[in-house]
Amino acid sequence: MDTSTIGGVWHEVLGTQPPPSWWLVTVTGLAALAAVSVRSVWHLLRNVVTIAHEGGHAFAALVTGRQLQGIRLHSDTSGVTVSRGRPHGPGMIFTAFAGYVTPPLLGLGAAVLLALGHITALLWVGIALLAAVLVLIRNAFGVLSVLVTGGVIFAVSWFASATVQAAFAYAFTWFLLLAGARPVMELQSKRSRGRAPDSDADQLARLTGMPGLMWVFGFGMVAMTALLAGGAFLLPATMPQLPNW
Repeated sequence: MDTSTIGGVWHEVLGTQPPPSWWLVTVTGLAALAAVSVRSVWHLLRNVVTIAHEGGHAFAALVTGRQLQGIRLHSDTSGVTVSRGRPHGPGMIFTAFAGYVTPPLLGLGAAVLLALGHITALLWVGIALLAAVLVLIRNAFGVLSVLVTGGVIFAVSWFASATVQAAFAYAFTWFLLLAGARPVMELQSKRSRGRAPDSDADQLARLTGMPGLMWVFGFGMVAMTALLAGGAFLLPATMPQLPNW
């Protein structure tokens, strides 16, 4: 990044960058799939998904007029967002629904930015969103988790080459898209064993009278739709053209 002047920085952030080669897009997608599939790696990176999940709850609470108390992130990759307001109604429903759908929707938004060539802008949007979450964190592990995530993104955006930035941005986007479905499957697995009586799906069931399984299905549909749409944005522009015979 050109850091010699403030104007140079903003030109880099707001400008566009050429798309990477198709093989880099493919390799980063496979790496993200491995990160979601390998249990030890997933347990570490799931903290990123939790930040997005709880950030989604917090955003929904704010836009629906609820009084946001704060976010707590835990080392077991769980989290909780506390808000005050009416214990029922559309605002509470939207707040409860927002958690599981936020990571894949963020991935879809990131895929759109990458398709438009805004690689550096995507990294800085990520930093800005993490900064917004940071002021809402109310425990030490949560602060550490957000600072580490934001620090990694900042280091890549500020010090790394254009190729490394592109690889990181595409890998991060693929990860958000692919990681949207696994927490939903984990949720239903816990529900089937009676281990998640206060899950988002069960809270929604109590709020609406509709079965919790229906809400789990809704979370999954959003995740799969975002993955398919995001993949469509990420792949076509970089795929090699077949020769015309």
